[in-house]
Amino acid sequence: MASFWLLGLLMLSDGFLSSCLASREDVACCGQDAVLATTVPVRHQYADLGWPEVVLSCPALKATSHVEWRMNGTSAAGWTEAREGDHLVLLNASLADDGEYTCHDAATGQILQKIHLKLGYPPDKPVVQCRSISYAAINCSWCLETETHLATSFISTYRHGLEGEAYECPQSVPMANVCSITNLQLFSTDPYMLNVTAINPLGTATTLSFIFLDQIIKPDPPEDVKVSPINKERKKLLLTWKPPGSWLLPEYFPLKYSIKYSVDGSNNSKRVDNRGNILHPDRHPSWSNLPRPSGR
Repeated sequence: MASFWLLGLLMLSDGFLSSCLASREDVACCGQDAVLATTVPVRHQYADLGWPEVVLSCPALKATSHVEWRMNGTSAAGWTEAREGDHLVLLNASLADDGEYTCHDAATGQILQKIHLKLGYPPDKPVVQCRSISYAAINCSWCLETETHLATSFISTYRHGLEGEAYECPQSVPMANVCSITNLQLFSTDPYMLNVTAINPLGTATTLSFIFLDQIIKPDPPEDVKVSPINKERKKLLLTWKPPGSWLLPEYFPLKYSIKYSVDGSNNSKRVDNRGNILHPDRHPSWSNLPRPSGR
């Protein structure tokens, strides 16, 4: 009796062990397929919009194997693009062709290649503009006239004079399109040279700008502008203002102001230049526009 139970236990154990081993082999097999499906690295490919042909290549496992292409998981069976062997050729590709392409072994479905295709343009030369609202800094900005449709970063450097040392013109982030030049040499006649380079996966483009400080300074408008009557002076008004807060050291670098005003609804306006911050323009009983001073 004991031998019978022992034999039955051995048979049960053997069956259970065989089942266990089979299950582990199945899991290992399935796991390997999953690894093959998920560990294929994504290759990034960039191409110019408007190119007649964009070629995507796929490494076949065997010389006799066939491949199937998919875009964003959808079979490419209905596509009209030309195919040459294991390559997929996109004709006159547009932005609609952006996406993730995968090529598969047609027999097993195994992923052989993943390609993330991004279409766009190389950058053109940045259009640069610089301005200074005081002698403390030069603020420059730039833009690209043509949209690249690709992530584009910028490198900006400057030097003082033709042979000066090059310095970084700081940007908040590499994608930013503004930078500031500080620690200016106020009384130098040498220009500042700003070099802005646009970079994306399809190319680079550079603009070199010569900046003369005295030609780009444009102060902010005056602040705290007030117009008030003057006692016993019925035909005059008192106009006062303060230099813009962004203009540093106004006592050493005084601004010249231009005041424009008109009276009685007339289309004819008067303009007065003044270096101070008080003016007594003649007034008429009715004013159509209040005086507007501007600094320069």
